[in-house]
Amino acid sequence: RMEWTNRPGKNRMKMEQKKEPPRVLTDSFSLSLSLSLSLCLCPSVAMELLYWRDLKQTGLMFSSILLLLFSLTQFSVVSVIAYLALAALSATISFRVYKSVLQAVQKTDEGHPFKSYLEVEISLSHDQMQRYAENAQYYMNSTLKELRRLFLVQDLVDSLKFAVLMWLLTYVGALFNGLTLLIMAVVSMFSMPVVYEKYQAQIDQYLGLVRTQVNSVVGKIQEKIPGAKRKAE
Repeated sequence: RMEWTNRPGKNRMKMEQKKEPPRVLTDSFSLSLSLSLSLCLCPSVAMELLYWRDLKQTGLMFSSILLLLFSLTQFSVVSVIAYLALAALSATISFRVYKSVLQAVQKTDEGHPFKSYLEVEISLSHDQMQRYAENAQYYMNSTLKELRRLFLVQDLVDSLKFAVLMWLLTYVGALFNGLTLLIMAVVSMFSMPVVYEKYQAQIDQYLGLVRTQVNSVVGKIQEKIPGAKRKAE
């Protein structure tokens, strides 16, 4: 930056150039924190990440989640949390000490190296908490009502389809554990939206054919099973 200073008898322009701190650590820490909060609190930000609108942000989030999940396959949850906390503290404490020593040697007063991140507002307002609580309540009530409808056989066809799904999941559970399925779900979540966006016409065409065949089979089952035919809406 350029700074004007006045001295007795003359004006002098002084070029002052501050040394920027290494941005790799601070940028990665800030980006990871902001992405995690945004992904949880803002669905639009989540969609931007899943569709890879920003390669740097999505790549960082995707690699961080996969690293965490693969770590859980080798270590316990407590160990992974402890190691991650120690790694983060080691990096931030080392950087804090480095900046303090650098300021003492150069006799500068740049302040706390994480000052801008400490001033970031991360608390939730009362309205936000109320909105998220209402959304959670709505989804929970909807899930409970749907499960009641399926288990108490309000519609025989839907209950049969749910039973078939659970039967198929028994085979899936025999082949994969929950963590492996979660890793596969994360990979699919970050890849399928992009693939669908690129080949939407072809995918919709094949999905339409599959849906037609499924509806045809379901219709035949409804005709043969007493009481399975849906009431006309």
